[in-house]
Amino acid sequence: MNTARDAASVSSAQGNRAAAAGALVALIALIALCVAWEWWLAPLRAGGSLLVLKAVPLLLALPGVWRKRLYTLQWASMLSLLYLMEGIVRGMSDRGLSARLGWCEAIVAAVFFVCALVYVAPFKRAAKRHARSESGAASGPV
Repeated sequence: MNTARDAASVSSAQGNRAAAAGALVALIALIALCVAWEWWLAPLRAGGSLLVLKAVPLLLALPGVWRKRLYTLQWASMLSLLYLMEGIVRGMSDRGLSARLGWCEAIVAAVFFVCALVYVAPFKRAAKRHARSESGAASGPV
């Protein structure tokens, strides 16, 4: 009877869990990359630079992403676009290890962005359907 719908629901739930896990792993990798890059791998100055502080906004998002909070995943996905842009700029303008790290940052930020969107999208669609059904019920026949 509802086997196809149940199978689709289970598949969607598993995909949603995978997207949430992917977002969490990508966020942790982005934090680790930012800290390692600016502290000891290829800092702007010997001994590290204050650019290591660029990981702080990502750290603020970590608890919410860990708990799969939709609002946090939404704003963190927008924040990740800044890291994507920085990675592209530094990948194209820096030399050596710093350029390679820039491209890695761009890739990891893009992975986080996509995983966050994949996780949030079904909830947004459900909210739109609910809003439409509410407005349709409110404007029913008189």
